[in-house]
Amino acid sequence: MSGGTLNRENTHDAVAAGEQAAYVQAVAESLTAFLDSKSALLRGISPDTLVLLDSIRTLVTGGKRLRALMCFWGWRAAGGAVDAPEIVTAGAALELFQAAALIHDDIIDRSDTRRGGPSVHRTFSLLHGREGWALDDERFGHAAAILTGDLCLSFSEEVFTRIGPATATGTRARHVFDLMRTEVMAGQYLDILEEVAGPSKPLADAVTRAESIIRFKSAKYSTEHPLVLGGALAGAGADLLAGYSAFALPLGEAFQLRDDVLGVFGDPGTTGKPAGDDLREGKRTVLVGLALTRSNAADARFVDSRLGSQDLSAEEIESIRAIMVGSGALVATEAMIEERSATAFAALAALDVAAVPAVALRALATAAVQRKS
Repeated sequence: MSGGTLNRENTHDAVAAGEQAAYVQAVAESLTAFLDSKSALLRGISPDTLVLLDSIRTLVTGGKRLRALMCFWGWRAAGGAVDAPEIVTAGAALELFQAAALIHDDIIDRSDTRRGGPSVHRTFSLLHGREGWALDDERFGHAAAILTGDLCLSFSEEVFTRIGPATATGTRARHVFDLMRTEVMAGQYLDILEEVAGPSKPLADAVTRAESIIRFKSAKYSTEHPLVLGGALAGAGADLLAGYSAFALPLGEAFQLRDDVLGVFGDPGTTGKPAGDDLREGKRTVLVGLALTRSNAADARFVDSRLGSQDLSAEEIESIRAIMVGSGALVATEAMIEERSATAFAALAALDVAAVPAVALRALATAAVQRKS
């Protein structure tokens, strides 16, 4: 590599990092301003309701901002201006939607932790206990968190509508935003359905069903739809948007497959979740499906019978991990991550976009598939 080429790449990296940092800050400020604007409204209803806003504020503070950043670089790669307010608004709407999905997902999965702290429903249960309120603390926690998630969904829609009138590009972006939300809910249902109905369905199809779940529950809304949304807002043509999908969908699948591996083998100090949490939650992931189909009959029965047990012991978690390793399920999952990553990077290389967005998208993609948390 020549010195001139290296200098150009370093320049592109620096420009991308600067634009990205400014955008992340703008989205954070937009979220803060929006939530601040709701404080007076909720206080006027009752000061007791401000805790709903506090829970949302905590959840949208920090995080990887992957979806907002995919939207931003989809916008920039399609020629959108770096400082346009509408792309900041779109990023804030995506962050609020993700927060709503996380709140509801933690209730469904009975997960008491999120990013190393208590999940929203657990936070409300703890509040109930501290205040010494009547009736059941867990029921209150779940009910309050459901309402918080619903409020967050409402906020996401409200913010998105602020982008502007339904122009041609606005209509296309609106379709993407609506499609994303519908697919996530449908994918989430397929996920919980698989937990309860999966054991009675053909084992040979377990991996195929799990792949469908990750596609609609996670992959599309984590990477593909945000990227396409940003491009649509900037007026990208059909060919470019198709190229976005060819890159972002396999990337999103690799991202979720990595998440599934971390849910079983990840370091709790890094992931912010207890070791083997996905096994106690009964998630029938691709990793689990591969373990069931590749193990001997006795090991498969053990995994199938103990998956989703809240009293799953540390020893049993280690046994399931050993089965996943011994059966080749972990290696096969890693191979799927590599295959989808390679497909995504090849599609990215084929995109006809400027150097700075291309550099930024490659960095985002690399971080997504190599992450430890």
